[in-house]
Amino acid sequence: MDDDFEFSDRSPPSFKNMGNVVKDMEAKGLNPGLIVLLVVGGLVLAFLIGNYVLYMYAQKTLPPKKKKPVSKKKMKRERLKQGVSAPGE
Repeated sequence: MDDDFEFSDRSPPSFKNMGNVVKDMEAKGLNPGLIVLLVVGGLVLAFLIGNYVLYMYAQKTLPPKKKKPVSKKKMKRERLKQGVSAPGE
């Protein structure tokens, strides 16, 4: 029973049918999966680099955002916090 599981001098039974398949294999070009991965990866990389370039260009060329005007109510509240009395009170 122990002899059935020892494969030190011969190949396991599941590989007996393989024969010369491993010996006959040669490089036949790039794997299609690798080609797809390279194309998709290249497109994603180009998209990210393009977005970064556009962002940097926009930072240099666009004018700064205009601030919203502060309402009278908020200005009154700020003055009261600082201890300055609002005019008319």
